[in-house]
Amino acid sequence: MLCVALHALASAQTDEPPREWIDPATGHRVVRLSNEPGSQSLYFHNYPFSADGRKMAFTVNRGISCVDLVTREVAEVVPGPVQLLMTGRKTGDAFYLQNGQVKAANLDTHETRVVVDLPEQFRAKMSEDAIERWRRRAERNGWPPPTPEMLRSFGWGNIAINADETMVVGIGSDPDGQEQPRTPPDGSQPVGGLAPRWASGRPLVLYTVDVASGEARAIHHSHDWLNHLQCSPTDPEQILFCHEGPWHFVDRTWIIRADGSGLTQVHPRTINMEIGGHEFFGQAGKWVWYDLQTPRSMVFWLAGYEIETGARRWYHLTREQWSVHYNVSPDGKLFCGDGGGPGSVANRTANNEEFDTPQNGQWMYLFRPEDGRREGLRPDDRQLIEYGEFHAERLVDLSQHDYDLEPNGIFTPDGKWIVFRSNMHGASHVYMVEVAKAE
Repeated sequence: MLCVALHALASAQTDEPPREWIDPATGHRVVRLSNEPGSQSLYFHNYPFSADGRKMAFTVNRGISCVDLVTREVAEVVPGPVQLLMTGRKTGDAFYLQNGQVKAANLDTHETRVVVDLPEQFRAKMSEDAIERWRRRAERNGWPPPTPEMLRSFGWGNIAINADETMVVGIGSDPDGQEQPRTPPDGSQPVGGLAPRWASGRPLVLYTVDVASGEARAIHHSHDWLNHLQCSPTDPEQILFCHEGPWHFVDRTWIIRADGSGLTQVHPRTINMEIGGHEFFGQAGKWVWYDLQTPRSMVFWLAGYEIETGARRWYHLTREQWSVHYNVSPDGKLFCGDGGGPGSVANRTANNEEFDTPQNGQWMYLFRPEDGRREGLRPDDRQLIEYGEFHAERLVDLSQHDYDLEPNGIFTPDGKWIVFRSNMHGASHVYMVEVAKAE
């Protein structure tokens, strides 16, 4: 323990984050996986692991790298500029976007291949301001100046890969649609945050691209702001997405089949200012989980919806335990959360005012669910919501973390570690924390 602490102190004195330490506030081992400042793990629902679970893809300023979770060796996989999407559930290859194509790279050999050409008709036009921002970023990172071909990497919206890697799913601009502007529910003008984009009523389309044939097919048209696209980890035909915007404006979480059938609203709201979001699939693909507040900033749950039966289960959390994002272990027995910053809903009253004494919790959390009593629930009754509570364990002290960068925790395939990203030592890096306490 003393050696680890001295190593952490020495690293801090040289402005390099420690490579490994025992968090003194929690007793859990934390490991820095990345070497380069600016490295980041993927968004919490984007799968990053190889097929054997040994390697993990992540982003660096210069492109895509991977780390061997056993040896901790880091290797460059694809030089930038590229956008890492996820790894495939079947091959474990890293899927990424480059120049209007979805490509894949093998994490062992680093060989690359073209998967599909994305349909140009669904790409949104890139503004001159956005092009100029990209030019400045390219100059900072030593990348070549953006060419017309390179700019085809932008304007695609969400892109996901289905479970057997036979289909690419995307959200794009609907070339045949017209804007349908709208006003907030109270009739006011949309100001700040997500409201103006929500109010634009921009036409969007959810589409699929068959990998074998390259055929693109629109499956859902909408003037709602479609976002947060995911494919089931097990069912190649199941898609999850959201209606984005201020959460109290929208009926957010939806599922749909890949042929456009089965459009289902996952959570109907019943309370004014009730919000739900940051939805994700359980690892077995049978449940959709999401942050639920009934109403916002007052009562906190992680809510679950069983796709096949429509059954619901809600786990209660305290205010301090609320997290920007949650995730679930591969065996479905544990959950994790990444806490929240001082500007989060956990630190606000029902009237959206910050508490005088902060109420948010800045920790990486482990949650052990406990189901509630079933005495009032008939075995065949799917109309009543089953309930339970989370028992929380703190894993990593994030008091020095700036939540402008969301930590985005995800369990490793063996369930023994939780990977997250953090700027708690300054620049962003990729870390993992051991689920079991250090001996």
